Amino acid sequence: MEEEFFVIHRDLPREGPGSPEDVNWAIEVAGTHGEARVLDAGCGPGADTEALAEALPEAWIDAVEMHGPFAEATAARCARFGPRVKAWQGSMAEQEGPYDLIWCAGALYFLGVTEGLSGWRDSLTRASPGRIAFSEPVLLGGEEPEAVRTFWEEYPAITERDGIAARVAAAGYRILGERAIIGQPWANYYDPMERRVAMLRQGEVTAAMDAALREAEAEIAAWKAAADRIAYLLMVVEPE
Repeated sequence: MEEEFFVIHRDLPREGPGSPEDVNWAIEVAGTHGEARVLDAGCGPGADTEALAEALPEAWIDAVEMHGPFAEATAARCARFGPRVKAWQGSMAEQEGPYDLIWCAGALYFLGVTEGLSGWRDSLTRASPGRIAFSEPVLLGGEEPEAVRTFWEEYPAITERDGIAARVAAAGYRILGERAIIGQPWANYYDPMERRVAMLRQGEVTAAMDAALREAEAEIAAWKAAADRIAYLLMVVEPE
C-alpha cells in the first residue's frame, strides 16, 4: 500500500504538523543568523525549508529527504532562492556538515532521539556552537483519552516531556528552549490531506486505494477526536 500512500500525499504542502512560526521561534532560540549553514533533515516537500530560507535570507540551506519525489518538490519549491538552497534524496543520518543549525521536524523518531542527536554531534559547527531543533511526539500527561492512545498506537516509544528530556540528556545535550506544537499546526497538515482524500474519492478507486484512503480518514478522525491533546514537543538543544 506504499504506492497508494504516496498518491494520497502527493502535492500536499507539508508532511507533518508545523508552521513558519515554529521555525522562526527555533531560529531565535538557537541564535542562528547571517551566512549560517543549515540542514533540514527529512524535509518532506519543503514547507520548512522554504520557511528557513525566508527567515534566514543569507543562510546556505541543505535539505535532505529519503523519498525522491519529495526532494524534487523541495528543490522546485525553493528554486526562487537560487544556489543557496539545495535539496536532494538521501539519508538524514549520513550528513557531514558542519552545520550551525540542524532542523528536523517530526522525523527524528525514525533514528531515535538519543541515537539521532548522538549521530549528528560531529555534523555541528563547534565554534558557533551548532544547535539542533527537532520536534517529537509527546504525551501531555494525565489520563489520556482513548483517541490519543489510538492515534499513537503505532509509536509505542512515545513518552511525556521528561522522557524526551532524558533522551536528550543521554545523548549529551542540554535544552535551550521548548514549546508544544498543538492545534493549528496540525490543521496545517491534516486539512489539505482531508481535501486530497475527498478529491480522490470522487474518482475511480481500486481496493488498494480504498484501503489507503480509509487509513488516512481514520488518522484524520483520530486527530479531530482529540485535537487539543495530540502534540509534538519542539526542542532546541546543543551539545554539553
